[in-house]
Order: sequence, then structure tokens, then C-alpha cells
Amino acid sequence: MYSLIDFLKIFQTDIMLALCGVCACLAVMVSITRTIPPKRKFALLVMELSAILLLLFDRQAYLYRGNTSRIGYWMVRISNFQVFTLNSFIIFTLNLYFIDLLKTDGKLRRTPRRLKLVTIISFTSIFLITLSQFNGFLYSFDEFNRYQRGKYFLVGYILPFCDFALLLWVIFQYYKTLRRRIRIPLVLFTILPFFAAVIQIFAYGFSLTNITLVSTIVILYIFSLLDLNDTVEHARHMEIEFLREEQKNAWIMFEQTSSALATAIDAKDKYTHGHSTRVAEYSKEIAKRMGKSSKECNEIYYAGLLHDIGKIGISGRIINKDGVLTDEEYKAIKMHPIIGSQILSSINKSPYLAIGAKYHHERYDGKGYPEGLKGENIPLGARIISVADSYDAMTSKRSYRTIMPQQKVRSEILHGSNSQFDPQIARIMLQMIDEDVSFKMKENDQQ
Repeated sequence: MYSLIDFLKIFQTDIMLALCGVCACLAVMVSITRTIPPKRKFALLVMELSAILLLLFDRQAYLYRGNTSRIGYWMVRISNFQVFTLNSFIIFTLNLYFIDLLKTDGKLRRTPRRLKLVTIISFTSIFLITLSQFNGFLYSFDEFNRYQRGKYFLVGYILPFCDFALLLWVIFQYYKTLRRRIRIPLVLFTILPFFAAVIQIFAYGFSLTNITLVSTIVILYIFSLLDLNDTVEHARHMEIEFLREEQKNAWIMFEQTSSALATAIDAKDKYTHGHSTRVAEYSKEIAKRMGKSSKECNEIYYAGLLHDIGKIGISGRIINKDGVLTDEEYKAIKMHPIIGSQILSSINKSPYLAIGAKYHHERYDGKGYPEGLKGENIPLGARIISVADSYDAMTSKRSYRTIMPQQKVRSEILHGSNSQFDPQIARIMLQMIDEDVSFKMKENDQQ
């Protein structure tokens, strides 16, 4: 039976090759991902490519170990040099990634000195590795072309240990400023290779440090991607909330503007205080009883609220005249549906407003104005507003009369059914009158 270490030693070249494939796939993913900040994307891409080269060179170092041919001689030396150099270079790229993370997410203006020191130590390690090629104080090769640790090989471990310690120190200092998805891989990146290197000091012959380092690079990208997904999802949620709030504010502004216009309309006629609001409420109730949707009921409400806006263009002298109107004055009054339609037609997102204003004086028998439409050729909203408008006119005070008795109003609505009014809508209005036992549907003193 093989022990775990023996098993890993036997299959480590295959493991390295598999990890190379994983890192190659991740490098492609990093290069096409647009949501990663540019500097962080560069650091991740260089890290993935460095990891591929690290494993390929490490694999070649093991494959050519003990090969005394000329090609074996050079492959072993070049591969080992690249392995040690790339180890330090990967730590340097991680440092670049972390610096950008702190500046963008942690909002730091300056790079912490300890991270600057990590860069210095990383390049010092590369310099010492290069120097060791000439004096062999870190490592050398025997007559069988096999790697041998040098007298001061621990220096090659101590410097990366210092880098990891400094990185871990800064990570814990700014731990709370980092997002949860990023904390885990950063801590793993600094702790796991550290322990793997300690084990490798005593378990010579197995690249546990390199395999662990590359594995943490894979984990770092996966968690970075998960973090970006969370960030994008949060941004999308915030955008939706913003749009909802904007829509809500726009609707509130529409409501307030419509109410202000209705007040202005009613203020022009001293006999119609609250008329527009009551017509809107009656119209909405009729639409509701007809089984219309909430959206349709609201549309009819606002069409009713602004149905008389055309009166703004009519002389106040004519609107507030106490006596009988002359033919010219009545002709002028009959222009208010067209004026109202022209005013509201500019609100092209809500065409129902102009329709309600233009056709609310049409009659079911075709004797209305301004176009003499008949029956169901009259838009439904206008037919509803016509009944509600007539009902409120009869249940409000005028200069020439007081509020009409409820039964008289009912009789007029019934009489106008199928002539002035749509019979279906008239029946609903009659139901509302019959249910209003206390006769509350009328103009009151406060209004």
C-alpha cells in the first residue's frame, strides 16, 4: 500500500499537467471577463500564466532529473531556475492584486509600506536565485544531474515566508474592509503555501509548495468571480430599486400635477368646487364594477380628473355667468373638449387623458359633441366619464338651483339610459345610487 506522500510523488507530474489545463482555462476566462477592474484583471491573468509556466517547468525538472545528456543538463538547470523565479514572481503578482483591491474596495489612497516591502523581498529573492546559479549557495546539481540543496537553501524559504507573513499582517489589518468572498482565498493564499513549504523542507522530492500555490491561485480566481457576481447582482438590485424609486417619484409627481390642474380647473368655476375629483372617483368606481384592471381604473380616474381642463381656455365671464348663455357663449363653451384634447395630447405616454377630455360630452345616441360619435364608437373611458360628470352636475349646487333630490337624479339617469348614456354604465350608476342610502355621493359644504 502506498502512503499519501508516495502516491503524490508518483502521480505529481500528472497532477501538474492537470492543473496546467485548469489554469489555461482560467486564463482564457480572465481575459474575456469584462467586470474585473483592469489592474486586478492584469494581475490575475499574469498570475494564471505564471502558474502554467511554473508547473510546466517543475514538471520538466522532474522528468529530466538524473538525465545526464546535454539536453537533460540544460533542461534541469533552466527548469529549476524558472521554478524558483516564478515562485517569487507569483507572490509579487498577488501583491499587485491585493494593492488594487485595497485601493478600489478598501478606498486606501496610499499603498501600505509592508506591501511595498513585499515587492522588494520578491525581487531580492529573484536576484539571489540568479546569483545562486554561479555560486550554488541555494542549490546545485550533482554529477548525475540531480538537484541538491545548497548550504543556505533555507534563505530561499525564509524570504517567501516573510512575504506571506507581511501579506497576512495587512490582510488581517484590513480584514473588515474586504468583502467576504475575497477574504477566504487571500488568507488561504498566504497560509497554505507557507505550511506546504514547511512540510516540503522535511519531505524532499515532492513539489507540494508549487502544487499548493497553484491550487490557491485557482481558488482565488473562483472566489474573485463569485465576488464579482455578488457585486454585479448588488448593482443590478440597486439599479432596479433606483428605477422603482424614480418610477414612484414620477408617479407621485404625475398625481400631484394632475390634482393641481384639477384644482385650477375647478377654481375657475365658482360653482364647481371639487367637481373634477368627484367625477374621477365616480368614474373609477364604475370602471371597477365593470371588472376593469387596477391599471385601467387608474387611467379612467385621471382622465376623469382632467376631463374639464379645456375650460382653462374659456373666458371666466362665460363660465361664471349667472343667466342663460347666448348661442355664441354656448358655442364657446362647447369648444372646451377640443381645447382640453389639444392640451393633453402632448402627454403622449398617457393618450387616455386626451381621449377622456375630448369625448366626455358625446352622447350614446350620437347627438353629442364635438364629433357626434354614437354608441360604442365613443371610447369607453369617455362614456364612463359622461355618466359620472352628469351625475355630479345634478348633485352639486348651481347658481340657478340647489342640489337635486336623489330620486330625481336617479330618474334622470334612468331616463338618459340608451339615449344620453351607455345603458350598461347607466345601470351601474343606478346601482351605486341605490346603495347610497344616506345620499353621500354629492357635493358637501366642505367641498
